[in-house]
Amino acid sequence: MSHEGIRIVSAEQAQRESAEEERMPVDAITPKKVRVMKTEGTGVEIDWKDGHHSAWKFAWLRNACPCATCHEERDKTERPVGVAKPKPQTLLVMYEAPVRPLEVIPVGKYALKFKWTDGHESGIYSWEYLRRVCQCHACARRTS
Repeated sequence: MSHEGIRIVSAEQAQRESAEEERMPVDAITPKKVRVMKTEGTGVEIDWKDGHHSAWKFAWLRNACPCATCHEERDKTERPVGVAKPKPQTLLVMYEAPVRPLEVIPVGKYALKFKWTDGHESGIYSWEYLRRVCQCHACARRTS
């Protein structure tokens, strides 16, 4: 008997993954208005058809990249979505410009794709993914 594809996960991770699989109502994952503040360098705001409002800073979105590589790296280190990787300790801390998008590309009618200043560009941020990682007080309370 093969054990390919079998993963051992904690109860907390299993519950989190189960919640991610639940279908959301169409109005909850359909944007009414999307604002990408690229020029200002601040972030993304979405007003959803169900009346909800979501907002993210660009740095948070980059750290929440949904691509397979970033997702796998977060899982290995058990780092929460949106939290930056720890930087190696050095004697002299070098200034690093905040990550921001060089380009924002719509992907069909279902997602956004960013080309980031750090060279990364493989993540596709679907409307459903963005709604699931909403940072507002009500959503944060629900996932705690």
